[in-house]
Amino acid sequence: MKRSNEPQRVVSILETVDVRTGERVAHAEFDERIEAPNWTRDGKLLYNSQGRLFAYDLDAGAVLPIDSGFADRCNNDHVLSPDHERLAVSHHTREDGKSRIYILSLRGGEPVLVTPMAPSYLHGWSPDGRALAYCGERNGEFDIYVIPASGGVETRLTNAPGLNDGPEYSPDGRHIWFNSVRTGLMQLWRMNADGSSQTQMTFDDDSNSWFPHVSPDGRTIAYLAYRKGDVAPGDHPANKDVEIRLMPSEGGAHRTLASLFGGQGTLNVHSWSPDGSRLAFVSYRLVD
Repeated sequence: MKRSNEPQRVVSILETVDVRTGERVAHAEFDERIEAPNWTRDGKLLYNSQGRLFAYDLDAGAVLPIDSGFADRCNNDHVLSPDHERLAVSHHTREDGKSRIYILSLRGGEPVLVTPMAPSYLHGWSPDGRALAYCGERNGEFDIYVIPASGGVETRLTNAPGLNDGPEYSPDGRHIWFNSVRTGLMQLWRMNADGSSQTQMTFDDDSNSWFPHVSPDGRTIAYLAYRKGDVAPGDHPANKDVEIRLMPSEGGAHRTLASLFGGQGTLNVHSWSPDGSRLAFVSYRLVD
């Protein structure tokens, strides 16, 4: 979800990291803020910047704009369809400025509205391609919802007080991972795809944990951690010292994969490489 407008200028560094060795590779630097890379099957990193969408070709080192039609106020909640033929985005409509979810072809084209209700912040697409999972604010409460990808009636899956956010399906479609502030600090949770059996999966007492992303083999969770005290539990701002962490999908101790200056925009969306060997992310450097 896009919530902060940082006044300071930054340099954005598009990076990948080997999940086994922790080796980081900086592929490109940008003089504007870029956010939230998705990894496509053909070796591109899709990201958003200034409301538009772009793809960075890792082999050619080239930036390719994506035609998103009237959706020119997209935030960092874009998700690829399971077949990588389509792209779902959260676009802030001009009528009221609220985020709604649209689907368009990855090759570009006019977006099709999926969620008339707003605000809706996309995070997950079911492996069978039939449903989208997102965070929606309804009557002042932020909860997890699902809706048919073709549009229709949304279904609310959580009703715990406070922010419930970041839903992402497991590769087998059985579970939805999300983050929730219901126990005080922001922690990772897992539930069945129908919303039942909501189970806390992290118990970090030194940090707030955000945006769980499930590896292609379903065995590992990557997520973003803010230090306790640096942020309010329900906030995920930019320009903070953060960690990218890994943990087993069945629960257990985490390990820190990378420490960096980032936050909002670093790891909002699923960014595992198709073979599960690397993660893509964005780090930042302030400009005086």
